[in-house]
Amino acid sequence: MIDTEGSQIHVVDHGAPSSVKAEDGSIWFFTTEKFEGSRQFTVQANYEGFSEGIKVGDELVIDGGMASFEVIEKVGNDLRCKCTDPGLLLPRAKLSFWRDGKLVGKNYELPTLSTKDWSDIEFGISEGVDFIAMSFVNDADAVKHLKNYLSTKSSRSIRVLAKIESLESLQKLEEIVEASDGIMVARGDLGVEIPLEQIPTVQEKITHVCRQFNKPVIVASQLLESMVEYPTPTRAEVADVSEAVRQYADALMLSGESAIGSYGNKALSVLRMTSSRMELWGREENRQSGLHQCQLGVALPDRIAEQICNCAVEMANNLGVDAIFVYTKHGQMASLLSRNRPNPPIFAFTNDNSTRMALNLQWGVIPLVVDLSDDMEANITKTIDLMKTKGIMKQGDAVLVVSDVIPSYATPTVYQSIRVKTIA
Repeated sequence: MIDTEGSQIHVVDHGAPSSVKAEDGSIWFFTTEKFEGSRQFTVQANYEGFSEGIKVGDELVIDGGMASFEVIEKVGNDLRCKCTDPGLLLPRAKLSFWRDGKLVGKNYELPTLSTKDWSDIEFGISEGVDFIAMSFVNDADAVKHLKNYLSTKSSRSIRVLAKIESLESLQKLEEIVEASDGIMVARGDLGVEIPLEQIPTVQEKITHVCRQFNKPVIVASQLLESMVEYPTPTRAEVADVSEAVRQYADALMLSGESAIGSYGNKALSVLRMTSSRMELWGREENRQSGLHQCQLGVALPDRIAEQICNCAVEMANNLGVDAIFVYTKHGQMASLLSRNRPNPPIFAFTNDNSTRMALNLQWGVIPLVVDLSDDMEANITKTIDLMKTKGIMKQGDAVLVVSDVIPSYATPTVYQSIRVKTIA
C-alpha cells in the first residue's frame, strides 16, 4: 500500500532527522524558502500559500496539539511565531491555523492529488501495489477519478482506500464510502478538525457506515503512540485498541510506532495480542454483531448472493461450525460473509492473487490461493485435504461450505448452495 500526501499543509524540514523540541516562549520562523542542512528555530512548510489570509494573533497548531504557536509577525509569505505550548515537532508534522476557537480552513485550497502524488502513484503501479490510500478526500469525484485512471494504467486491480481526515469528508461520508474500495479512519488529522470529544462516536459511525456499504475499514493513528519512545503502552491505549476491535473494524494500523518508533516489533506484538484477546472474549461471551442490514444489490443475482451469505452466517453461528469455506474469483462472496461478522473464521479460496491480497483486509477472512477448477466437488475435496495437511482442520471438524455450482451442458443454470460437511 502507498499513501498519498494529499491536500495537507505540513512541515518539509526542520533541520533535524527525527524530532525537535519547541520550548515555551521560543521564537520560530515558518517559511516556504527551501534550505539544506540545519537552521535553528526555522521550519519549512510545503505550500507557498500557507500564510495567505493568516493574521497576527492567529494560533498555529502542530499535529493537532503536539505544540502551539502564536503568530506575532508576517514577513512576506513567512510567519514569525512564539511558542505558547511547548512540544515536539516531528518530520512532516501537520500545520493548522485557528482563529477565535475555529479552524481556518486552508487544505481545501490544495488539489486532492498533487504533482508529487501522481508521481508516487505511477511508482506504486510499477511496483505492483495492492492499495492506494488517498489522503484528504473531500468528495466521491476525486476517488472515482483516481479509480478510472488506475483502470487505464494497470492490468491489475488496484484498490483505492479513502482516508477520512477532514470535516468535508465527514459531511460527504456515505458518497465517499460508496465510491471507495475501503476507508481509513485517520484519527490524528481528523482530530484536528473536529472536537476531541467527538472522535470516539465519529469513529464508530464511520465503521458502521462502512459495514452497511460492505467496505473494509481501517482504524489508524496513535493507537499505541507512547510506544514510539517507551517499551510498553499506556493502559488507555490498550483500551483504545480494544474499543476499535469491539466496533468490528476490519483492520488496525500502526504508523509512527513502527515507522520511527524505537519499539516497532513490540508495538505490533502488543497490537496483535490485544486484538486477539478482545476477539476471543467476544466469542466467549457470544456477543453477536447486530447490524440492521441494508440491501446492497439491485440486480437479482446480487440480491441472491447477499441473502445466501446472510443465511450462511446465521447458520454457521447457530450450529457452531469450526470454519466457513467459500470459493471466490473476485472476493465478493467472501466480503459479504465478512460483513456479517461470523464467529468462525472464513477461509476464502481463490485462484487470483490480487483477490487474495484484497481479502487480507477483510474482517475474519483468511484468503488462500488454490488452483480451482470448474468441478466444485473436486475443489471442496482439494481444499479440505489442504487444510488438514496444514494442521488447520482435523477429523470431526464441521465446515459450512458456500459455493457456486458451475453450469454444464446438462445443467445450464447457475445456483449457489450452503451445506455443512464433517471432515472425515
